[in-house]
Amino acid sequence: MAAAASQQLPGSPAARPGSYTVGTMSERFDCHYCRDPLQGKKYVQKEGRHCCVKCFEKFCANTCTECKKPIGADSKELHFKNRYWHDNCFRCFKCYTSLVNEPFMLRENNKVWCSNCTATEDAPRCKGCFKPIIAGDQNVEYKKMVWHKDCFTCSQCKQVIGSGSFFPKGDDFYCVSCHEHKFAKTCAKCKNPITSGGLTYQEQPWHSECFICSNCKKQLGGKRFTAVEDQFYCVECYKECVAKKCAGCKNPITGFGRGTSVVNYEDESWHDYCFKCTKCARGLANKRFVCHNGKIYCAECPKRL
Repeated sequence: MAAAASQQLPGSPAARPGSYTVGTMSERFDCHYCRDPLQGKKYVQKEGRHCCVKCFEKFCANTCTECKKPIGADSKELHFKNRYWHDNCFRCFKCYTSLVNEPFMLRENNKVWCSNCTATEDAPRCKGCFKPIIAGDQNVEYKKMVWHKDCFTCSQCKQVIGSGSFFPKGDDFYCVSCHEHKFAKTCAKCKNPITSGGLTYQEQPWHSECFICSNCKKQLGGKRFTAVEDQFYCVECYKECVAKKCAGCKNPITGFGRGTSVVNYEDESWHDYCFKCTKCARGLANKRFVCHNGKIYCAECPKRL
């Protein structure tokens, strides 16, 4: 007499169901259900009852979860968590690979999946190609979005950005070069894009390293300077190289600090506080004065000469 039993799947926590025995009856027994004699015939014994093969399939056999047909006495049965399958029905729902003696996952609608298909189905989807990103794939993440490394490309030139630097603009991403040409301001001096930092003078953008003193070449960002005919000078260079000398004190007239007002007469210039009467030293800025023999006097002093 040959014995057969249902097979429990690997890793299953379920208990083994009641086994049954299949064989050929040598003694006199009748089928428990139809009462036909079983002597000399194939029969099934389950839970102490003897029955013919036909009645076993009708009353006792488990139903296959996949094909919904009875699992006959001659079929190999697999079970997991009170669910049963023919061995040839126990296949991955996605790829149809047999899962007998293979790891699997029971998912919605009692469908079984192989480990590969489960990993693929549960994997995050690439924002570029919409295919799954599985373990081992190189990827790029940004703000809870993920791409295959080769799918993360510049919206302008379509070149792969990968793990390189980029600039986001709405739903688009740009490599450094394309962002510079498309969005960056252009320096008023060198005409190249300003990618970071920079400054503005008279509504024009400049690289910090381009906005420099025309004489000593020091950067002028955040410092006092003077513009003369499209040239820029720091305070010291303006004093030494450009500023007019006061006809009174002989020092440069810079326009900074004391004496920001300048008095010009003929070809000479004075600090406002240096423009005073030669005789009485009265300040003459914005007042009447007299020039006599190349010297400046108030309106009264020439009468006393």
